[in-house]
Amino acid sequence: MNISDLPLGSNPPALEFSHFPSRQYALVWRNWEMIPVKRLAEILQTGETETLDLAKDLGLRIPPEVNPQWLKRGYLSIIRNNWHLLDYDQLLALLGWTPDKMLYTLKEDDFFWHKLGHLKPACGPLLYTPPTTDERAAAKQIRKSIVRNFPNMANEYPDYFGFQKIFEEESTPPAEIKADLRNFDLSMVYSYSAVCGDALLHPELDPYPDGLLAKLAKEGVNAVWIGAILYQLTPLLDKSPEYSRNWEKRIETLNKLIKRAEKYGIGIYLYLNEPRGMLDDFYKYYPEWQGAQQSDRGYSCNCTSHQPVLDYLYNSCEFLFKKAPGLAGTFLITMSENPTSCFSHGRSGKCPRCSQRTNEEVVAEIITSIANGVHVANPDARVIAWNWAWQEEWACKAIDLLPADVEFMSTSEWKLPTNAGNVPGFVIDYSISQVGPSEFAMKQWEHAKKRGLKILAKTQLNNTWENSAVPYIPSVNLVEEHLDNLAEAGVQGIMAGWTLGGWPGGNLELLTHRSNELAEDKFGKAAAPGIERAWKCFSKAFSEFPLNKTSLLYLGPQNYGPMNLLYATPSGYNASMLGFPYDSLDSWRGNHYPEEMFEDQFRKLSENWKEGLDALEEAKNAIPESKLANFGELKTVAEAAYCHFRSTYLQIRFIRLRESGSEDKLKKVLDEEISLAKLLYGICLKDPRIGFEASNNYYYSTNSLVEKVLNCEMLKNCIFYIAN
Repeated sequence: MNISDLPLGSNPPALEFSHFPSRQYALVWRNWEMIPVKRLAEILQTGETETLDLAKDLGLRIPPEVNPQWLKRGYLSIIRNNWHLLDYDQLLALLGWTPDKMLYTLKEDDFFWHKLGHLKPACGPLLYTPPTTDERAAAKQIRKSIVRNFPNMANEYPDYFGFQKIFEEESTPPAEIKADLRNFDLSMVYSYSAVCGDALLHPELDPYPDGLLAKLAKEGVNAVWIGAILYQLTPLLDKSPEYSRNWEKRIETLNKLIKRAEKYGIGIYLYLNEPRGMLDDFYKYYPEWQGAQQSDRGYSCNCTSHQPVLDYLYNSCEFLFKKAPGLAGTFLITMSENPTSCFSHGRSGKCPRCSQRTNEEVVAEIITSIANGVHVANPDARVIAWNWAWQEEWACKAIDLLPADVEFMSTSEWKLPTNAGNVPGFVIDYSISQVGPSEFAMKQWEHAKKRGLKILAKTQLNNTWENSAVPYIPSVNLVEEHLDNLAEAGVQGIMAGWTLGGWPGGNLELLTHRSNELAEDKFGKAAAPGIERAWKCFSKAFSEFPLNKTSLLYLGPQNYGPMNLLYATPSGYNASMLGFPYDSLDSWRGNHYPEEMFEDQFRKLSENWKEGLDALEEAKNAIPESKLANFGELKTVAEAAYCHFRSTYLQIRFIRLRESGSEDKLKKVLDEEISLAKLLYGICLKDPRIGFEASNNYYYSTNSLVEKVLNCEMLKNCIFYIAN
């Protein structure tokens, strides 16, 4: 394919970042120590000397300490950094990618195109030009700002992806697997650090190193999952074998992973979201498979009302589970952001075959076809049907149609009522701030139990999109209450995390410990009461999170925190799902919460969270020296979470104030944002987990946080200029 085939969407004008002297300075800043100087020079069509001079002008470290892990494990961060700076041609050159690889990433890397807002900003080519006198003067001001705010930056080396070193250590399987406190027979998570792309094709990017498996087993985890696409693991699309290229290598990698995980008492599960929608070019091979078209995205659903599509699911799963006989099982999403069947995006009316059918029929047929294929190959493999996005009016009808050897999983908190600021709402997706299970989940579990199906809960124990930039949210009391509620409801197993939440510690430790035991074990008997007070403060604070449906979860700035830039005037861009919050306040609050109340909830959350930090500090003196490292780790995570919550409050406040002309109030917000960016900068130097989430890579680097300070200082000057 060609670059011209890559999606553009509405292709609006790119944003300008006036806190930099020019776009070429912004390019160097945002890619420094991520991309080699030689490649940056090639992008700008200039020499390395000129490129180094741009970096010197800005006060960046010379020579740079380039971390090669960025291009291997942080490519999504690089794409976001440059989305408003480079066109596709230069972006591909920056990454060293082909158009095909970019298209695959946009489509299959956790629906990254969706996260980018379904649009590519129009940038135009960026070529080097000698900086003007004014540009060099502006760069000099940036150098002064760095000396003033980050005086040791030249000697500070963030250890990005440093957590991998812990996971890559040789590790002995535990002599005894700890029993789950609540007798769950399945406790499943995702890798903390896996690359979401085609990991099985690249074994060097091992999603589950031995050290990680050993640590997860220690916490009571007995299952992990990876995403899979059937056409990549089976050669059954005989008319279009190019789609299955390298399937043998992926199976080989998978079988090796299965055997390694078995040593730790951990089973490997595949996440299947099938039948996978395909680019329209696919249907020249299989025209009769084409179902409802996604006209705005260039691909279509595979119509499961056409029997050969169901046969393909059956045969592929039988083939896969025979070729990988040690697979523990699979879990299935049948309605998702990805197009699968014609019902997956509510487009069944656009398909002549499916328009005459019902949701429950089609969903149950897909699950049945997969389950039958799996169980012909391996009767003991578990097939779990997850009701993500099933509608209440037909969910129980779908359960009635499921095979008896399928297990039923419901998201525990789905449709749980919320009442932040006395404004009614409800949970969609995942929550720690609101404790499940919901009536929606309970009703469907009861229905499944009557059918004799095993019931499971999808939960988030360590973190959620309420704040995924920390390895866990230390709202221990809320998580413990939720786990106890699930056990009381008769739930037999849990999926404890989506792509986020797989850190082998934090709240996962509640699977095998009561909170009071955990406080004493990790911090000592004398300090335990103080630690428990802090946990209670964090839990109380977090319960103020203004959650309603998915608007804030996916669109708000709480995952990016202080990194998210502020704009003197509205940017004109709408927030995108976990990609760019921009300044889209209406999107953040979902046009549901009144602005004043929305702002006040984050004020209360952050102020109450600060009380928890104060309680932690009070407990410190009682902690024995042998346990101070545990205290330091908890404090780091809790402070980072505070930076994100407090910055979210400040960003809301800034947007609401920027039309008012209140110079003092705006400057106060900007000064505090600068303080938070500097605080988080220091935290990131200590802990490479902060700001990282597997399916989004790093939300920010230390350079991003320095950029936020530059952004705020520029805005302070703008306010002064306007006021005078």
